[in-house]
Amino acid sequence: MVPGHELIGTVTEVGSKVTRVKVGDNVGVGVIKDSCLDCGACQGGDEQYCEAGNNVHTYNSMKRYTHIGGNPDTQNFGGYSASEVVNERFILKIPDAIPLTQAGPILCAGITLYDPLRHWGATKGKKMSVGIVGIGGLGTMGVKIAKALGHTVTAISTSANKEALAKQKGAENFVVSTNAESMAAAASTLDLILNTVSADH
Repeated sequence: MVPGHELIGTVTEVGSKVTRVKVGDNVGVGVIKDSCLDCGACQGGDEQYCEAGNNVHTYNSMKRYTHIGGNPDTQNFGGYSASEVVNERFILKIPDAIPLTQAGPILCAGITLYDPLRHWGATKGKKMSVGIVGIGGLGTMGVKIAKALGHTVTAISTSANKEALAKQKGAENFVVSTNAESMAAAASTLDLILNTVSADH
């Protein structure tokens, strides 16, 4: 396992009903490893909105359902575990070409930024102008993904010293949000803005 909330590792054992992975496969699991699997959200593939309200996280969470084995009185410890039992529905195969040490960020920041791009139509082939607010770990991943999808990317930061980093990651444009002129010059130029900043701004 690679330390973190996500589970990254190699399959060492599979149950008799498992069909999606085999022993020796490199796999990853995001933050959720189980849910009720019965409600409308779970049936629709949106386990993060489990209507039972109790999806099971890979870390700091108790086993609430019978879809996975293990002691139900033992909490999950995420990537700090030596091994983990996971329902195959929550497993993603990791291609051999991706080292396991590099797969963790894809399952965390990668999914966090890819999902809103998918939700707002940015994965359907239409070229867009995408703004990414906040050029930290999430923001730089967002810049890379949006660029890889073929979009024109504008990085937006309170700090002018993030420009070189943002452009190195693929941003064509850079806006300093604390500079009125920079903001005015970018007005009405973006089709979609992803905000990775958790603080009020």
